[in-house]
Amino acid sequence: MKCNGFFLSLALLAAIGAVASPRGTASGAPCRSSGLVVWTAGPGDGAAGSVYLTLGLTNQSGHACTLTGFPGVSAVDLQGKAMGRPASRDRSTIRTVRLDSGATAHVRLRIVNALNFPPSTCRPRAAAGLRVYPPGETTSKVVPIPFEACSRSGPVFLSVRAVA
Repeated sequence: MKCNGFFLSLALLAAIGAVASPRGTASGAPCRSSGLVVWTAGPGDGAAGSVYLTLGLTNQSGHACTLTGFPGVSAVDLQGKAMGRPASRDRSTIRTVRLDSGATAHVRLRIVNALNFPPSTCRPRAAAGLRVYPPGETTSKVVPIPFEACSRSGPVFLSVRAVA
């Protein structure tokens, strides 16, 4: 019986170690666009001619994955054509975020009111949504959200933070 108790103790210690391991570790394959749902929580906070939104990237791939860095974000019209310049990258700390299946990473997005810019350099138009490229991906997702955007490539009216 001592032998069985010994192996049972080893199994119990292994199980406790597995439960105690940190869930926030950055191991796993990078998240792919095909396994993510991208959405926005709205309406956002407003401040001094800008609106701040939170983009959610929810892992629905069925396995853990990681995101590191900044997503690519741009405004699009009803046909999916890019409007103005892509989002600039805010100075934020870059870290690797591990997403278990069903978990969500967040990105803070700032949209500057297009009417703050001279009409000749901005040419304000209604955007139908945001095209979002998850960090490290070349395939995008479109998040429907109407807002006033610059249709010219002059002013930068979007900025994003790194995933958190």
